[in-house]
Amino acid sequence: MNDTLSEQTLWWRGAAIYQIYPRSFADSNGDGIGDLPGITARLPHIASLGVEAIWISPFFTSPMADYGYDVADYRDVDPIFGTLTDFDALIARAHELGIKVTIDLVFAHTSDAHPWFAASRTSKKGDHADWYVWCDANPDGTPPNNWQSVFGGPAWTWDARRQQYYYHQFLKEQPQLNAHNPMVQEACLDVMRFWLDRGVDGFRLDALNHAFFDPDLRDNPVSRGHHVRTRPFDFQDKIHSQNHPAAIPFIERIGALCGEYGAIFTVAEVGGDGAVGLMKDYTAGDARLSSAYSFDFLYAPELTPQRIKTSLGQWHGGDEGWPSWAFENHDAPRHISRWANGADLTAYARLTMALLIALRGNIFLYQGQELALTQDEIPFHLLKDPEAIANWPLTLSRDGVRTPMPWQSDAPHGGFTDGEPWLPLSEANIARAAATQEADPASPLHWTRAMLALRRGSTALRIGAMEDVHTHGMLLHFARHWGDERVHCAFNLGAAPMRHACPAGALMLSVNGGGAAQLPPFGAVFIRQTLG
Repeated sequence: MNDTLSEQTLWWRGAAIYQIYPRSFADSNGDGIGDLPGITARLPHIASLGVEAIWISPFFTSPMADYGYDVADYRDVDPIFGTLTDFDALIARAHELGIKVTIDLVFAHTSDAHPWFAASRTSKKGDHADWYVWCDANPDGTPPNNWQSVFGGPAWTWDARRQQYYYHQFLKEQPQLNAHNPMVQEACLDVMRFWLDRGVDGFRLDALNHAFFDPDLRDNPVSRGHHVRTRPFDFQDKIHSQNHPAAIPFIERIGALCGEYGAIFTVAEVGGDGAVGLMKDYTAGDARLSSAYSFDFLYAPELTPQRIKTSLGQWHGGDEGWPSWAFENHDAPRHISRWANGADLTAYARLTMALLIALRGNIFLYQGQELALTQDEIPFHLLKDPEAIANWPLTLSRDGVRTPMPWQSDAPHGGFTDGEPWLPLSEANIARAAATQEADPASPLHWTRAMLALRRGSTALRIGAMEDVHTHGMLLHFARHWGDERVHCAFNLGAAPMRHACPAGALMLSVNGGGAAQLPPFGAVFIRQTLG
């Protein structure tokens, strides 16, 4: 989309979106699991940050084999999270507070407890026979091809009732939907209509590039890369098991449906090899998705100027699509724990929040990021994450970023619950509770509010072009430009002071003592110029 005034009418363009992992946000009934009424009660906290929207991870009916990403009923709320009435109350309260609501839809697979799968496995000729991916065994009884599951082992499980293998890219409890089937696509669109009619403002589409596959089920070739291999999945180039171009017509159907409801935000989760090309394909022009969610920083072991420059350099504006950025989420470890490397955590949190709000695209904050929470260490005997349990100790547990949100330092379990939390909270993170930081004007919480206000108040930072990205050692600088406003941003990502040259202009922001000529360790500076 071209840089025109119309971009400012799209609420999601350049929006800051706050991700909620509902199991761990706020527990209203003392069962140790967060729920929808808990989210509703804490919406004023989110509104105070100044974000435009929330994204709520799955809360649908589920056996919880993968903690909600195995959906048994797309049109209802799992009882551990509440009811549809609770969701209606949440969305009404969010809208009262000026917050848009985005929900997480999983169309690559369902739970094996979904009625669609129950019907599909009973017969090779029934109405739902081809709603999932079934295949006969090889003559020797082995699976039909060499595809491997993300969570370990073959991506095929034998089903004695149907006398065939079914495909699953994740757990065996998550059978793959056959998204090539027009009836499956229509059923998914009907799910979207159901939630749009309840007033949702957007969708995050989980693992969308996994939804389509080679219908001929050809073997994947051996990977020739040199990446670290911790699972059988890592030994293959997934050129046939995912990323099939048939996704594009389905994406355009999604775009057309959402267009009927106005400015609906749609963001695709697209990971793996070749992700950037797919992100651009999924978001090109005005008929597809609003944005795609980048993985560039989510698993990065360190944050360097060159890594940032490379990521930003993949997006040039025009009609190629619109990126979304995040430093952490429910699957990826806390960025402070990965990147701070002995630095003062509060100072480092200031730097990275300033960097995040300066990026061109949408930005996502994961719950607790505004408090600069660190990664919790969960011992093996308390793990819940099925991937981590299966691949222990080589796969980093997702549980460490899913621990409950601390609200009060002086309350049991950080004020998250009156019961026993489903995962433990560390004392270090309880000490960073929201109420404690509320009382400290120098806290990461107050800094986050200030940074988001800065972004909202600057059209250049929110939707402007990204220009002049340069690096020198641990120094990164770039400019954001819209109309007659140009913001020069310089960041010192290292532990040693650095000199640099900024253009003349008004001081917009100083981070950790950063100035126009000198940046202390982990310092930054924004200089605003008025052009013309």
